[in-house]
Amino acid sequence: MRVSISRGLLEQIMSEAAADRHEVCGLLLGEAGRIEAVRPAANVAPDPARHFELDPAVLIAAHRDARAGGARIVGHYHSHPGGLAVPSETDAAWAAPDGGLWLIVGGEAARLWVAEPGQDGRVQFVEALLDIM
Repeated sequence: MRVSISRGLLEQIMSEAAADRHEVCGLLLGEAGRIEAVRPAANVAPDPARHFELDPAVLIAAHRDARAGGARIVGHYHSHPGGLAVPSETDAAWAAPDGGLWLIVGGEAARLWVAEPGQDGRVQFVEALLDIM
């Protein structure tokens, strides 16, 4: 799978991650194969240095906007401060195998993953090609 994103949007996410010692997170908006916008969200996890949880108000507002004809949610992004841009065991435990995009920033890298159903019914992350426009 190939997914495009503008250089500006990717730089916005990378800058947000670099500026915070905690995990940052937000929504990816667009359509199949294309990330057209991002919506940053507060990380409301009890331990934001090690986990992320999107602010539910941001998530609900994005769903309302999509129902009203706005951009739809195609996934989310988050960072792994001091870690790699690969899904963690915690990510796998909390992810739904729904085809959603997971853009993960770790170190100075950003990689894109798709949460797909594995053979055991649990999530399997498959790396997608990120086309930077």
